[in-house]
Amino acid sequence: MLGMIKNSLFGSVETWPLAVLSKGAKEDVSYEERTCEGGRFATVEVTDKPVDEGLREAMPKVMKYVGGTNDKGIGMGMTVPISFAVFPGDDGSLQKKLKVWFRIPNQFQSNPPVPTDDSIKIEERESITVYSLQFGGYAKEADYVAHATQLRTALEGTATCRSDVYFCTGYDPPMKPYGRRNEVWLVKA
Repeated sequence: MLGMIKNSLFGSVETWPLAVLSKGAKEDVSYEERTCEGGRFATVEVTDKPVDEGLREAMPKVMKYVGGTNDKGIGMGMTVPISFAVFPGDDGSLQKKLKVWFRIPNQFQSNPPVPTDDSIKIEERESITVYSLQFGGYAKEADYVAHATQLRTALEGTATCRSDVYFCTGYDPPMKPYGRRNEVWLVKA
């Protein structure tokens, strides 16, 4: 636990490699089209729980892994954003399932520490192209759903996105009270 707190407060923070391909706006919604580099990710999947509750279960596991609860006992530093995949139903509400994706820092990409928690998996993911909408505050499920709906509406007629999954992202530690950065990423189809 001490390693997790130390890593969160004092560890290095690396930004997930991405490139902005274009910027757009419709009415009061500004967004970016980005390509996000692939690589190895620590993942935790939670089912049968609402998104906010699932995050409260999954995030501490990922943070402990990053903070040193792994076979090498080393803190790796943070990569931002931390993202989690959500799975909308036909009505736009989210299913009781999510998957947290933490991009392992570049220094450990070729040989990531092995998680000591069996619920954490190391997975390879290809690069993805997304449409991103940024917003502030302490984001909850309702905020992500609302912003995903805004972005989907802004993209109507100009872009095609997957309807079965999208990503919610956060850039800040929980103890940062102001200037928080969150995003929704609709995956380009």
